[in-house]
Amino acid sequence: MDKTEKYYIKMTTTPVAKLIVMLGIPTTISMLITNIYNLVDTYFVGTLGESQQAATGILFTLQFIIQAFAFMFGHGSGVYVSKELANRNIEKSSTYVTSAVVIGVIVGLLISVFGLIFLEPLMMFLGSTDTILPYAKDYGFWVLVSCPFMIVSLILNNNLRYEGKAFYSMIGLSVGAILNIFGDYYLISKLGLGVYGAGLSTAISQIVSCIILYIFFIKMAQSKIKLKYLSKKIKTYLNICKVGLPSLIRQGLSSISNGLLNNLTKQFGDAAIAAMSVVNRFSSFVMCVGLGIGQGFQPVSSFNYEAKEYSRVKKGFVFTMLFGFVLVGCLAMFGLLIPDKIIRLFQESEGVQEVGVFALKMASVGVMFLPISVTVNMLYQSIRKAKTASFLSLLRSGLTFIPILLIGVHFFGVGGIQCAQPISDILSSLISLPFGLYFLFKTPNTNK
Repeated sequence: MDKTEKYYIKMTTTPVAKLIVMLGIPTTISMLITNIYNLVDTYFVGTLGESQQAATGILFTLQFIIQAFAFMFGHGSGVYVSKELANRNIEKSSTYVTSAVVIGVIVGLLISVFGLIFLEPLMMFLGSTDTILPYAKDYGFWVLVSCPFMIVSLILNNNLRYEGKAFYSMIGLSVGAILNIFGDYYLISKLGLGVYGAGLSTAISQIVSCIILYIFFIKMAQSKIKLKYLSKKIKTYLNICKVGLPSLIRQGLSSISNGLLNNLTKQFGDAAIAAMSVVNRFSSFVMCVGLGIGQGFQPVSSFNYEAKEYSRVKKGFVFTMLFGFVLVGCLAMFGLLIPDKIIRLFQESEGVQEVGVFALKMASVGVMFLPISVTVNMLYQSIRKAKTASFLSLLRSGLTFIPILLIGVHFFGVGGIQCAQPISDILSSLISLPFGLYFLFKTPNTNK
């Protein structure tokens, strides 16, 4: 029995909950480490001052933009890789991953070049103030330099997951994140390089992760990355972008909404921007770690839907949502019970405390609803229902968040900024719920 057949049997016969946990735990660990890095980065830069810490919020938005393209190519190719592996077609799966990597390199280079040429206006567009700008430029330079590596890393990471090799994707991302933590400590605390050192540490870690993930992919994956598999058909790239579009929308709108949030927060001072940066990092930590198990659901749902094992997709969907509720709820409790201690851990400024404590309480309520909207979105993207998945991706950071933010700031000032995302989280989940129920009740258990 060859490797392809063994993988088919594993994906279609292993108990669904066990399979999702097996594939989801390594991803959860890597996301946990990555988000711990984000929090540590916020902590070290926070020791330098409010404006320096606010700069990390500006660059968080830029990284979201880069990740938007990476996830589009990674998820889009990964879903098709899973589909072709279910059909036992290694050549086609290799075509999708090779094409995604090449287009990822091209897009990464374009972002790097144009971003570096227009670095200062880009930082101002993303919400920087005159006092934040020097630090944002220092950090932003290195983020843009490492952009192609960041995109390729995430493409390889997602394709390893869709091939059932989540453990190796975990190693690649985790090594980079851990290296970044020690890099921050050494370059900021020991060498005194400040925000410039934080950016340099980020760039080094992204390059190292990319190299490790590439080695793992060529050694462990069934698909191959070779130029002979590079597709000459425009349809291949359209398929990747079509299925990956929900990821681009989701991450891209997060970038736009964060940039809008930063710009609207300017009027309340650097302390307010720094406070919302801390709150957003904590919320991202809860969301990513709490829903990391959903990363194991994606390859399971994609593979089994193509294999017409619909009952397994349904079981996986319900399990993922319930598991997410439990984990997210436990993590969000910290933001509800000790918000002042969490904010003070990263920034002791009274101005940051004043804005951040209430914002963190509200954010912790909002993230408890995310297991609904995120899991439903993952489901429809994984089964290649691109239109529905794209609509669902528009909700959290776009159709609900932006109007709520604009109206809230106009009528309630800083209170509108503190409450906009939590209200959006609740509304987007309530809108997503009927789509999940429709799939459960209208999809047959099998088509065999």
